[in-house]
Amino acid sequence: MKLITAGFLIMFIGVLLILAGVFSMAYQSWKNGGGSTEKSEASVRGGGIIMIGPIPIIFGTDVGVLKILIILAIVLMAMAIILFFLPSRIV
Repeated sequence: MKLITAGFLIMFIGVLLILAGVFSMAYQSWKNGGGSTEKSEASVRGGGIIMIGPIPIIFGTDVGVLKILIILAIVLMAMAIILFFLPSRIV
């Protein structure tokens, strides 16, 4: 498989994951009656990783989210280092 084809495949999978998330959120809102006027206690948990080269900057709103993001950052750093040291004969 050529590297360009693999790149397009990864981008396509990413777009599909984003669409699945949007549809999942819309379904959950519809299922829970998103337009209801009742006061409900809703909590939002979130975070993010900014990768500058192989170095991550991690931020989040909850300790649980930060633990997941730290694991993801370690995996992304390992992938970046492995891809950096692979020979350029892959193309």
